[in-house]
Amino acid sequence: MQNLPQLLYRAAQLRELDRIAISDYGIPGAALMANAGAAAFNVLREFWPQAGRISVVCGLGNNAGDGFVLARLARENGLDVTVLQLGDIARLRGDALAARAAFIESRGVPRAFTPDALNTAELLVDALLGTGLDREISAEWRIAIEAMNASGIPIFALDIPSGLDADSGQVLGVAIRAQATISFIGLKQGMFTGQARNYCGKIFFADLGLPAELFHRIPVSAARINLGSMPEPIPRPRAAHKGNNGHVLVIGGDHGMAGAIRLAGEAAARIGAGLVTIATRPDHVSGINAARPELLCRGIKSAGQLLPLIEAANVIAIGPGLGRTSWAVELFARVLDSPVPLVIDADGLNLLALEPVRCANWILTPHPGEAARLLGCSIAEIEKDRFAAVAELHKRYGGAVVLKGAGTLVWAGTGPIAVCDAGNPGMASGGMGDVLTGVIAGLLAQGSGLEAAAQLGVCLHAAAGDRAAREGERGMLASDLFPHLRYGVNFG
Repeated sequence: MQNLPQLLYRAAQLRELDRIAISDYGIPGAALMANAGAAAFNVLREFWPQAGRISVVCGLGNNAGDGFVLARLARENGLDVTVLQLGDIARLRGDALAARAAFIESRGVPRAFTPDALNTAELLVDALLGTGLDREISAEWRIAIEAMNASGIPIFALDIPSGLDADSGQVLGVAIRAQATISFIGLKQGMFTGQARNYCGKIFFADLGLPAELFHRIPVSAARINLGSMPEPIPRPRAAHKGNNGHVLVIGGDHGMAGAIRLAGEAAARIGAGLVTIATRPDHVSGINAARPELLCRGIKSAGQLLPLIEAANVIAIGPGLGRTSWAVELFARVLDSPVPLVIDADGLNLLALEPVRCANWILTPHPGEAARLLGCSIAEIEKDRFAAVAELHKRYGGAVVLKGAGTLVWAGTGPIAVCDAGNPGMASGGMGDVLTGVIAGLLAQGSGLEAAAQLGVCLHAAAGDRAAREGERGMLASDLFPHLRYGVNFG
């Protein structure tokens, strides 16, 4: 099976690629369907080698045609195959109808779908709806999907789990929870972010034999990023000293929130910043100095005390543990007047939402709740289409935007939106965002540009989380990432 490509597409782009393949390259639609069914059958045998009884649940479009091809091949290879048909068979057309006829010619007998008919299978194949879906699932289709999910039988989805929006990853009322999905022609951008991560399982890919030059005809909408796809950090000369490696000023840590600012500061240092200064409440200084003496910790009572620290820094990170008191508001306003590149997180974002401004020289790192406040909408609206949300955040606020979550998105206004598909649920714990803020700030301080620092920082953070998760996801702490961050930035 092919390696997953980096490039991601919207459903309309994939339909256009399909059209170009047929009209300009003379590849019959039936051949594409045959290749899709064959690729899916190969994955089925690889991923479920012991499955002897399978039920293929087919709808009425080309996705169903792929299912009929798979069912025929499975029969020809000695598997016990049942095809369960949903919808009015009279609506089947073209290549899908021909694929159904070929299945019948192989002595297969399609049956009408009923929930009880699922019970004898060892594996279910979802060939219901495919990528064309743009409305909420209802009626018999909803019943079928709910029955398949409730069966407890593993599900293999063809092209995309039925019920997922291919562009946004939104669940359209209900969706198939697959253990594996094979995506045809191009990867769908919605499969790699937000709630879709709960539904796709392991993702496989088949380009169906289309010529490589065909894919240059359509611009991509997004691209997968991970540590392996990132350029290496800027090389460090053998004669370097700490002043060559950047000075990060981290501002935050209101009363009782020293932990957040210490995590961000240490992350900047672990990623290679030459100097890290923390500006925080005076009562936090001794504790941070005792726990991590390499951080230069300064007690700040008012914004006036920030000026010499700002002048010494080449990057400022503000927000972790900042709070929303008058102290925080005063410090935040002083920082916004600085020409130094900024990384803004947490309460820095919440303060920005109260008085929005646009800037080309910052990186914003909101989670969905903070993004909702920045855009004046609900979290549900953010999660409904994370790609649209990150684009709107950039439009309103400028700079580079990191929309955190499962499948973090990064966009700086040009080119494809970057989607990081690394990371794991163990990272859903306090302090992880503070660490990411420090990582990105540390990379900026060492000379990376805004977009490069945001993308590489997200990938290093996710890879460190995945390495830390080898000891178990549950109970992972943000500070568990530190040794893995150091390893990742040095050795990848």
